[in-house]
Amino acid sequence: MTSTGNQDLIVTTEGHVRILRMNRPRARNALSVALRDAISSAIVTGDRDPQVRAIVITGSDTCFSAGGDIKEFPDAANQEDSMFVSQRIWSPLGSCRVPLIAAVEGIALGGGAEFAMLCDIIIAGDTAEFAFPEVRLGILPGNGGTQRFPRAVGKYKAMRYLLTGDRISAGSAAEMGLVSEVVEAGSAFASALALAQRIAELPPLAVRQIKDVVTHGADAPLSSALNIEREGSRLLMRTSDHKEASNAFIQKRRPVFTGK
Repeated sequence: MTSTGNQDLIVTTEGHVRILRMNRPRARNALSVALRDAISSAIVTGDRDPQVRAIVITGSDTCFSAGGDIKEFPDAANQEDSMFVSQRIWSPLGSCRVPLIAAVEGIALGGGAEFAMLCDIIIAGDTAEFAFPEVRLGILPGNGGTQRFPRAVGKYKAMRYLLTGDRISAGSAAEMGLVSEVVEAGSAFASALALAQRIAELPPLAVRQIKDVVTHGADAPLSSALNIEREGSRLLMRTSDHKEASNAFIQKRRPVFTGK
């Protein structure tokens, strides 16, 4: 294991898995501009590292993130482009090629919930809670909450929570499709890491291509999305990893994938 990072974000690596742990316990991992910048930079670095095949993002055992740093709100209110700055900071998550897995314990509120939704998989402890309380502050979820949340769970379910700010239990979040899996409280990180390690053992080009096809096909018409899928399939059929998987199956041995 290797470890780097600053006080607010601890970055470690286990094999082919990069781990980002938010570390602002007194602020309940509030997403200050500095923390968001650190997360974004760490994801860019991980995405560029050929040895990194999955990234796990987590907080503490009792708090994923309470959302935006309210102490910075007055300054942000005086900056007309503050939301553009925020979207710029988060944009690398949308273009990251390797899978992003959020391990959520405790609360994921506002920007914390939006941050989790920027990931590909969300593993939640059974006492975790999600919410979009921005309406109570006279604002709206401005980092994708009004768009990604309805796309994930449907308009009518999303509006019920966006317009009230009520909290969503982990069980309810799973039922409505907001999270991928609910596990015993305290085990979300271990479960996410185990899943990331399983993914990291698979052909990395196939993993990245599947993520790319799903992402780009999600909002495209079905005919266009199927073309994207066909092109992705065509590319993967030509890879060395595909040949290695086929040969290993025939020879009844464990495949060794190189990402080529």
